[in-house]
Amino acid sequence: MESLRAVSSWPVETAAAAVVDVRGEVLGAHGPVDLRFPLASVTKLLTSYAVLVAVEEGAVEWDQPAGPEGSTVRHLIAHTSGLAFDSDDVQAAPGAKRIYSNTGFGVLADFVEAATEIPFARYLAEAVFAPLGMASSTLDGSAGAGGTSTASDLVRFAAEVQAPKLVSAELVAEATSVAFPGLRGVLPGFGLQKNNDWGLGFEIRADKSPHWTGASSSPRTFGHFGQSGTFLWVDPDAGVACVALTDRKFGEWAVTAWPAFTDGVLAELGKG
Repeated sequence: MESLRAVSSWPVETAAAAVVDVRGEVLGAHGPVDLRFPLASVTKLLTSYAVLVAVEEGAVEWDQPAGPEGSTVRHLIAHTSGLAFDSDDVQAAPGAKRIYSNTGFGVLADFVEAATEIPFARYLAEAVFAPLGMASSTLDGSAGAGGTSTASDLVRFAAEVQAPKLVSAELVAEATSVAFPGLRGVLPGFGLQKNNDWGLGFEIRADKSPHWTGASSSPRTFGHFGQSGTFLWVDPDAGVACVALTDRKFGEWAVTAWPAFTDGVLAELGKG
């Protein structure tokens, strides 16, 4: 895909990108797709999928109490527990506001670890990485931002999300639909959003503006980006997913480059 070559013009030293369709076919790739990059918050997608496996297995339930008083597993994974971004402070009642929280994902991982009696990093590796053949992926730090992976591995994950085999399609549909709709909140890097829509771990584009995906991305597009200069989106209306990993921290360069890049990918596929 010629549109993927645009990553070569980004102000980064190294970048890799790939596109995979709903059938699991890699439509194109560019750059060192087997090079491992820190994922930062793209890690949350992988952590969330491990939680889906735990729910599918019956190890945890969405409405079990977890986190601050009144909060549940569902609140934690949807960033509505009230926990602050990066501390144990409780800034709102559960379900009242969308507060993006790294702390909440740590609490979530601890809850799954206690329920399964398996260290969360190992649970993620055994429940997600191993069955998907993600041999170069690891969780070496926090459940919200401590993952490392490659573009090759992440297209395997993106293919799974589009056509689930590890969990039911119904569970993935629930996770990629809006949880606790109508909540205001800050989308990191893009400011306050009137409807800061999120699913169960997956950020949902909806009508957010500005946004890191493209103007031609469907409102149902979901995924995540990371402060390490990484992103993964799935556009279910277009039937494709895209991964891009770089070695430069997120900044104004990404705010400009990523939406144009996404529009170029969708246009080349006739989906723009």
